[in-house]
Amino acid sequence: MSSEARRARRRRITEAKQRLRELRIELAVLNHRVGSRIEIKDVDFDCLDVITQHGPISPTALARRVGVHLATMTGILDRLERGGWIVRERDESDRRAVLVRGVPDKQRPIYELYGGMNSSLDTILDGYSDEQLDLLTDFLRRCTQAGQSATDELAQQR
Repeated sequence: MSSEARRARRRRITEAKQRLRELRIELAVLNHRVGSRIEIKDVDFDCLDVITQHGPISPTALARRVGVHLATMTGILDRLERGGWIVRERDESDRRAVLVRGVPDKQRPIYELYGGMNSSLDTILDGYSDEQLDLLTDFLRRCTQAGQSATDELAQQR
């Protein structure tokens, strides 16, 4: 590969990483606005999203996943439970353990607030072939795994 081709490739890679950074910012702002509309703090909203995506989940696992102290997690879960967003239940396999799960009926207003973004994504994704969608899905999955690995590394450096 020529030096010009290497420079062009580095520019493309830099551009792709910049677009991901801009997407992260826009999604953070969107999430903040949605959270504000439903009167949930940003970190509480992040926890609620993890609970609805990956729950039921233990408070300890959730605290580890989002990077907050367990005492902080207790306050977050108290607020979410008071708002009717989650319920705490005893784990059937270990009656001493607690699992947290989202309340499906409470999710409807959140989905409605994301309606504009979801419609836009549907329009954008409709313009891609099945093979391109598979490529995009693989790329996003691998980016997510890279983010999780980087997060885990930072957590271990404490």
